[in-house]
Amino acid sequence: MIDKKSQRLAWAITGSGHYLRESIDMLNTLENVDIFLSSAGAEIIQQYGFQQALNAAGHRVYQDKTASSVPVGMFYKGKYHGLVIAPATSNTIAKMAYGFSDSLVTNLYAQAGKTRVPSIVFACDTAPELESEAPRDNIVKVYPRKIDLENITKLKSFEMTSVVEDMESLSSCIQQHLQSLTHAD
Repeated sequence: MIDKKSQRLAWAITGSGHYLRESIDMLNTLENVDIFLSSAGAEIIQQYGFQQALNAAGHRVYQDKTASSVPVGMFYKGKYHGLVIAPATSNTIAKMAYGFSDSLVTNLYAQAGKTRVPSIVFACDTAPELESEAPRDNIVKVYPRKIDLENITKLKSFEMTSVVEDMESLSSCIQQHLQSLTHAD
């Protein structure tokens, strides 16, 4: 039997700067979190100068450095009660929407689904026109493609998956998930 009190939240970061600062700030308010960085996620954290902020809460950090993505096996051992992917690039969204699991983050998502662990995905490209933070505090206009928006719609139909489009919704969805754990006991 799995001890629900010892379970943790898995939080994956992909290679997007879109609300990256806010995502790190949010995850640093939480306890019992393991952070999973895609290769691009690790690069972008360095480019944006957010490594110190990421390390601030002392969470365990796993990086995408192995072909077999060994850490995903922890889902089969019942180590996690939920998965958050924030921020999630259009590349990661496309892979998840079509069932690819060829990286640490997409493998985490696939294994979370296979073990019926709920996933919360903060998708970056959610509207035809967005403003996003670029390195060195620059704001840029981004125009997601039709296929990017279609992939988000497809992912929203997946079981055990909540796709959120802004930081307020991300926070609310995480809080609802955490509250559901205390009511499940």
